[in-house]
Amino acid sequence: MSATFYILMSSLANKLYVGHTAEPIDERIRKHNSNHKGSTGRFQDWKLVYSESHSTKDLAYAREREVKAWKSKKRIQLLVESSEHPA
Repeated sequence: MSATFYILMSSLANKLYVGHTAEPIDERIRKHNSNHKGSTGRFQDWKLVYSESHSTKDLAYAREREVKAWKSKKRIQLLVESSEHPA
């Protein structure tokens, strides 16, 4: 089963959200943008700004933990920007 590591951005919240999922990414983003009690529920403008495909959910989750361990919004933004301007 394949999975996706992803980064979302909310302009309204001025925040990035780092996560992983085994469901289709469009469906996962739809859930983030629904009015729910989770950390992304207050804002409905989440947009996918970065993603990586992984062969298993465990690998996608490991990548999520790796990026979250950076504890640096700037470093995460650099990762996003590097995918926008391929060399």
